[in-house]
Amino acid sequence: MSISQVLRTLARADGADGELDERAAEALFASVLDGGVAELELGAVLGALAMRPLGGGELAGFARAARARSARLDFRPGERSRGFRPVSIPSYSGSAEQPNLMPALALLLARFGVPVLVHGPLEAQGRVAGAAVLRELGVLPGASLHEALTALDGAGIAFVPTALLSPALAQLIALRGRLGVANCAQLIARLLDPFAGGALLLVPASDAAERAALAGALEGTAMHALLFVGAEGEAFAAPQQRPAIELFRAGERRVLFEAETGASGPLPAPQADADPRAAARWIGQAVAGKVPLPPPLSNLLACCLYGAGYCDDFNQSKAIVAVRTHALAAA
Repeated sequence: MSISQVLRTLARADGADGELDERAAEALFASVLDGGVAELELGAVLGALAMRPLGGGELAGFARAARARSARLDFRPGERSRGFRPVSIPSYSGSAEQPNLMPALALLLARFGVPVLVHGPLEAQGRVAGAAVLRELGVLPGASLHEALTALDGAGIAFVPTALLSPALAQLIALRGRLGVANCAQLIARLLDPFAGGALLLVPASDAAERAALAGALEGTAMHALLFVGAEGEAFAAPQQRPAIELFRAGERRVLFEAETGASGPLPAPQADADPRAAARWIGQAVAGKVPLPPPLSNLLACCLYGAGYCDDFNQSKAIVAVRTHALAAA
């Protein structure tokens, strides 16, 4: 399919007729990542895609092309992790209205012995990036994939800039700074699998439309993933209210938590400031067991442990989280 045909398809406003099929979407994004689309045509395609939500087939095709062209970590879980699936956490949205608590989830998983790889850009275009909060907590961006593997084997947590996993995808994400708006690359990056099928992917959506597209991209695959609407699109559950959390596992789709219908209550004072240093201070207290986790975050932690194979029974996972998050200071 030529770029002119792609643009004609995307310009249609009549539902599915205005969507690319999965094969065409894969071919288009493969050409984009391989540098086969000129800058003018690329801008037109990205602009057309930004005019409406992506369809599940489109996103599945885009993600397949991106995964085929991204670096893979040859990680073999050691004795420390007891064979648990590593958890891959994308951090692409950042936060503006509340603290970015994604690092709390990452550090707590590492405390449980589950290897965690966070990937994303170093900056969030005026928002608080997960990388900034992790830096305050002593988790620095890896300079190479080898360095990331060393960190996973040691501390059990690593941050990898997108540019190390997929330079071409990182360049698309960086266009936000030039154009002033995000493009589909940020959404596609959430479906990267740095462990070639061996990880549990956290897949946060920004809203219901993104969640539907991401679900369509995950269904029918062998991927292990947790899908939920993240706080401002970032990979953690907003402390005020738990979203629905679904587990995709080898073609099976299961709801682990239904969405809360009422708010969990006001945020504690330490969480009121979105500054990365303030967020890091609160996260440090939470990881040390000095302050309790907001229930939506502990619920997501239980889902992660279950999905990573820490527990074979989901109720056991919930019980362990309930006990351990109040006892980590003595661990």
